[in-house]
Amino acid sequence: ERDSETGALLVENLISSDFPGAVAFADAGAGDCHVTVDRLEFLGRYGNHADPAALRRAGLSDRAGAVLDPCAALQRRFELLPGEMREVTFQLGQTATRKQAVALIRKYREPEAVMRAHDAVIERWDEILGCVQIRTPDAALDLLSNRWLLYQVLSGRFWGRTAFYQASGAFGFRDQLQDVMALMVVAPELAREHIVRCASRQFVEGDVQHWWHPPLGKGVRTRCSDDRLWLPFAVAQYLEVTGDQSILDEPATFLTSPPIPAGHPEAFQQPETSDQSASVDDHCRRAIAVSLALGKHGLPLIGSCDWNDGLNRVGAEGRGESVWLGWFLHATLSRYAPIVERRGDLPLAVQYRAHAERLRMAIEEESWDGKWYRRAYYDDGTPLGSAPNEECRIDAIAQSWAVLSGAAEPGRATRAMAAVDEQLVRREDGLILLLAPPFDRGPKDPGYIKGYLPGIRENGGQYTHAAAWVPMAFATLGDGERTAELLAMLNPINHTDSAEAIEKYKTEPYVLAGDVYSQIPHAGRGGWTWYTGSAGWMSRAIIESLLGFRVRSDHFIIEPAVPAAWPSYEIRFRDAETVYDIKVENPGGAGRSVASIDLDGRPLVDRRVPRLHDGQRHKVQVRLS
Repeated sequence: ERDSETGALLVENLISSDFPGAVAFADAGAGDCHVTVDRLEFLGRYGNHADPAALRRAGLSDRAGAVLDPCAALQRRFELLPGEMREVTFQLGQTATRKQAVALIRKYREPEAVMRAHDAVIERWDEILGCVQIRTPDAALDLLSNRWLLYQVLSGRFWGRTAFYQASGAFGFRDQLQDVMALMVVAPELAREHIVRCASRQFVEGDVQHWWHPPLGKGVRTRCSDDRLWLPFAVAQYLEVTGDQSILDEPATFLTSPPIPAGHPEAFQQPETSDQSASVDDHCRRAIAVSLALGKHGLPLIGSCDWNDGLNRVGAEGRGESVWLGWFLHATLSRYAPIVERRGDLPLAVQYRAHAERLRMAIEEESWDGKWYRRAYYDDGTPLGSAPNEECRIDAIAQSWAVLSGAAEPGRATRAMAAVDEQLVRREDGLILLLAPPFDRGPKDPGYIKGYLPGIRENGGQYTHAAAWVPMAFATLGDGERTAELLAMLNPINHTDSAEAIEKYKTEPYVLAGDVYSQIPHAGRGGWTWYTGSAGWMSRAIIESLLGFRVRSDHFIIEPAVPAAWPSYEIRFRDAETVYDIKVENPGGAGRSVASIDLDGRPLVDRRVPRLHDGQRHKVQVRLS
């Protein structure tokens, strides 16, 4: 309807249960303004957006109502004398009430208020995106890393949670916990807030909502096995970066709902908030406690899926096991054991470490396939990701997390990553595949992943989220050459540097694509941009793994894995009001080993650069050998 006070368009969805009473608004400022909510009136009978009929009319009819083909069209007409200027402010938004909408419309009709808001937005983006800036011999890497990746994380993944390929708006339990790990240095307050939010989406039994829609919290309860473990994993990362121990005592409620019916992998529900409340630390411990069950190979049960949702029938009968989850659980237990020990629970810390060691031994004894690690076991014990398999002979994440967990035998870890390089890195197309060969006509049914055409998304395409773990693993092994090469392959700028490449890739050059197709005739074509967890991991792969810049609660370290040909690179780190200008020199072409670190001309014996918080500018000189 047309607001009688301001003349703006106000829209309310009277049948919405998720946002009852919410009012959307569109405004073109005070003055001679006409509107219509009738799409036919605006476009015309045979019109289109390029040539709407409304442009040929003297004015819109001010028609409003609920039984029209809806749109929101506003028209302002005025005359400009030669040299005259006039500012018009257009507003589009939504508030909880009509009163709030009218107040915003009035406020932002004032140009000064608009400029103040604009300047505040720019300042906030600069504060976050300008926190860590790099300059390396790879200009495309710098362009992507400086601002764009974290902008994608915040705008597409964390705030919008939607994009062209997926109109969602939901939080994924594992998804945004991974995203905020990339924000812990630049926006720790957002990370803390989201960790507590996720803790409150845990059921009293210890499992969690796979995804949910705010504000009501409708979502899916599943038997997925890895979701809950991202909570203690992210908390451990948050403590390492910020030192903010108080988060462990932050209270969070639980959810309650009927259990998932027997024989069903999931249930869409509107859960209730329990009367129970517990600290974030207790939520983490509960998440771990319900994740310790093992199958006949001594590996964690995969449930209805692990990180790869598409493997949802590997363990449909409750006996399937996940090798990747074994590595991830090992990493989580190893990182959380010191936390519970510091809080005085030594027996639990001992239990965590003992279970992690059992996992390590079981994977080495049961899942080493000769040249790489298997991916999983079906309910009947058939291996997945094994050399005799006709489909999915090798899977990338079982190899990369063998390294990233720190648990694999070093010689095997190196051989496993060599197998990834040989079988899953497709240099001719600039791709890092998730698995190969793709699922197609084989007798085993791993799940809905097989419903994707071969070479699409998780089914043997490049699933960029997992692909980012591959250079991170090579960096951990100290291979700077491959780390830089593979990051360049993932960089969308390098897929759009010619007319021919643009025609092949077909997606934006400034954000990562969630997947890239691998099969003819679409090999190299990008898909699912913006809304992908790959942006956060790519940012960390560049900053933390390649350049070796890792922030800790009271210091930061430089442990790079860069190519020998790089003579130097620079990092500017703005830590609140304190700025560090870091230059890393590589005169001997070593690319990794740190020979010395000087802070303002003084050598640092322990090679840890203190976070001084003194509001000054400091020079850090690093020499590799």
